[in-house]
Amino acid sequence: MQTEHFTIGDIPCILWGEPKEKTYIHVHGKQSRKEYAEQFAAIAESKGYQTLSFDLPEHGERMGENVRCDVWNGIHDLNVIADYVFSRWNSVSLFACSLGAYFSLNAYADRKLEKCLFQSPIVDMKWLVTHMMLWSGVSETELREKKEIPTDIDTLRWDYYQYVLEKPVERWPFPTFILYGGKDNLQPLSSLQSFCDKFGAALTVSENSEHPFMEKDDFEIVDGWFRENI
Repeated sequence: MQTEHFTIGDIPCILWGEPKEKTYIHVHGKQSRKEYAEQFAAIAESKGYQTLSFDLPEHGERMGENVRCDVWNGIHDLNVIADYVFSRWNSVSLFACSLGAYFSLNAYADRKLEKCLFQSPIVDMKWLVTHMMLWSGVSETELREKKEIPTDIDTLRWDYYQYVLEKPVERWPFPTFILYGGKDNLQPLSSLQSFCDKFGAALTVSENSEHPFMEKDDFEIVDGWFRENI
């Protein structure tokens, strides 16, 4: 597949596929990188799309940068990418995974997206952060006083927690298709069902899959879902 490596601002990107009038913005999740878009991009190309993938802060070529992978920097970077993409393609769709989906929900509600695909999306960050606090034995009072507390899961931050409480997802006006693992421990099924009921999204549940979709049978499950929904 044809690929072009370049930067948008300071953000390393890959443009996958031959020139087309339609494209997908591909937003990876935590512990991933832009190169992992290859499976998606190959299927998207067969359906008439290019794909633009990029590294979020603290991922891929941006490891070691002094830029935190948080919601503010995520929103900033996603808007930089979108400004570039919407100026060059007539039709723009979105694929986002896990944390990348949460950033997208906060960044793209006012964009004109044709279609959205979410894999293992974090749609209820309040649930996740409050449960991370519970799992790590961190109280709200302790987090407010210390501002930042490293845990075995991730670093808890007071400013992030306040953002999550103050800005729940209230608007998502695009045709959306979601793939969720029945053994996902980062979001309960009830959160995904509530999101789908509120915004009219279509939910596919793979009962035996976990959040990363990295087990033996998951590649074919993801591949089939891509082919059906891209």
